[in-house]
Amino acid sequence: MTKRWASLVIACLATLLLSLDLTVLHLALPRLVGDLGAGATQLLWIGDVYGFALAGLLVTMGNLGDRIGRKRLLLIGAVAFGAASAVTAYAPTPELLIAARALLGVAGATIMPSTLSIIRNVFTDARERTTAIGIWSGMSAAGFAVGPVVGGLLLDHFWWGSVFLINLPIMALVFVGGLLVLPESRNPDAGRIDLLSVALSFAGVVAVIYAVKEAAHTGVEHVDVPVAGVLGVVCLAWFAGRQSRLAEPLIDMRLFRQRAFTASIGTNLLAIFTMMAMSLIFAWYFQLVLGWSPLQAGLAGLPGGLSGAIGGILASRLIGVIGRNGVVALGLLMNAGAFLTYSTLGQDPDYLVILAAMLVGGAGIGFAFTVNNDNVLATVPKERAGAAAAVSETSFELGGALGIAVLGTVLNSAYSSGLRLPAGLPADGPARESIAGAMEVAATLPAEQAAVLVQAARAAFVAGVHVTGLVTAALLVVAAVFALVGLRGVPKVIPEEVLARAHS
Repeated sequence: MTKRWASLVIACLATLLLSLDLTVLHLALPRLVGDLGAGATQLLWIGDVYGFALAGLLVTMGNLGDRIGRKRLLLIGAVAFGAASAVTAYAPTPELLIAARALLGVAGATIMPSTLSIIRNVFTDARERTTAIGIWSGMSAAGFAVGPVVGGLLLDHFWWGSVFLINLPIMALVFVGGLLVLPESRNPDAGRIDLLSVALSFAGVVAVIYAVKEAAHTGVEHVDVPVAGVLGVVCLAWFAGRQSRLAEPLIDMRLFRQRAFTASIGTNLLAIFTMMAMSLIFAWYFQLVLGWSPLQAGLAGLPGGLSGAIGGILASRLIGVIGRNGVVALGLLMNAGAFLTYSTLGQDPDYLVILAAMLVGGAGIGFAFTVNNDNVLATVPKERAGAAAAVSETSFELGGALGIAVLGTVLNSAYSSGLRLPAGLPADGPARESIAGAMEVAATLPAEQAAVLVQAARAAFVAGVHVTGLVTAALLVVAAVFALVGLRGVPKVIPEEVLARAHS
């Protein structure tokens, strides 16, 4: 029993760091405008390329872990993640920083499905498994909360690259602890990985994400956007068709015929989509609208993530009261209410109002993540846990990346269209692209003109927050209805492999 829970600690520590890395850079984004001269498009890529790389490779890495051993793959990933973090910290240009963040994503893809599949193999009791997944989900949510605080502490004293150097000692601890504690597990009957399927899954995911991102940012008039979109859809369709013909597919497509599996994947994607949007919005709002320091901004956002961690732990108890579909739907509606509150914020808000919304929304996200992850893992035998975990984590990372790309672009578009520049400034330029660019331009202007620009930029940004909050709340209500219907009838306690038998 002690070894089971020690394994959970190692898995949670690795997950905490990977989640932290998705948000730790948000507070540093304004500095990258000045230090590296990053433009608006580069800032979006710096923020989300890590998640894109993760999403593209999780399915492959989950299957690889099933074949060579989840412990072995996690240890390899820990070493690679530490090395990539060092490269990222000292990137001298926006282009190299984007490339280094992509390498971090590749390394992270070896770790994330391993942590969840190890939990699936170690905890065979249904109730213990749900509790363990709740703790794991809570640590993932805590990583989102701790990331801005850690980033704020470091940015108050060091340069932006320091936010990545903290990865090195933590990954060293994961490696040593994993070496000593984790049991090895693999699928003894797994065949070879189909390399064409690997290429199709990666190309399809990346191409679709690129098309969505660029369409939202620049429109569809550029030829690369429709070309990437068509290429992505063709690759994913080819991939799906190929899996049904393989004896050892990367993803067993029959899983998607189960309402519980499909509903869990879909609602998880949208939940993290909105969670990443909240993290990005507040990183900019607290610093550039309210004028708080990076540390103050990080501390202000901390309660939401910690509430998510608590929600993840409490979710298993709530299942017995209102069922699995009720817990997920309730969580999503709680988060929708939080975003409705965010849509009313002004330039001089009452922080207690923000705090209340964060606590409610964060707990709701924790409810949804825990139940959905447990549903997904219960659909397959232990031997295929890595592949199932990879599908769940792909939706998680894909949702996070798309949340930054799509809702970040909605925010930027609303800001740009609503900005009223003072006389004497060009209609286009850095001030029009983002509020961070406006602050940089204001620093070069005479005091009176700078004050007018700052006020106009803050007003336009707040208007963008209002639009983004309303759009997100509407999406969450739709997702709650989908979860209520899609998860109806799923047992409150899912015994070992009960859904796997239905699947087979």
